[in-house]
Amino acid sequence: MLPILEDGRLDLVEIEFKPAGKRWLVRVYIDKTGGIAINDCEYVSRELSRRLDVDDIIDHPYTLEVSSPGLTRRLKESTDFERYEGRTCRIVTRDPIAGKREFRGEIGRVTPEQLEIKEKIGIFTIPICAIKKAYLEFDL
Repeated sequence: MLPILEDGRLDLVEIEFKPAGKRWLVRVYIDKTGGIAINDCEYVSRELSRRLDVDDIIDHPYTLEVSSPGLTRRLKESTDFERYEGRTCRIVTRDPIAGKREFRGEIGRVTPEQLEIKEKIGIFTIPICAIKKAYLEFDL
């Protein structure tokens, strides 16, 4: 799949593979600098479908979906936070940090181990391993 993504200058965000009734669902999320267009999804769907058919990797009926992670995409890895530095996100931590478990603010400096989030009341440092879930928020 990597050559398909490289040819389109696309990044793989996530792959979901799960049962959906009698068939399985293969959902592929892609992204690129500047955002995804419908043509990008069509290209990956067409090329990946061909590749899956030729290599016969999946041994039962499936439905393939290719999509963008969306404007409010989930952030998981330090590289996700780096990519969206300066954007607004919402973070929920496993345990309290400075007496809080929920943060909403601008993503600041990011390292592989931690990130800064700039809220109106101050800047908080959050270890990546302490994050339960994090999402970009849509700025108006």
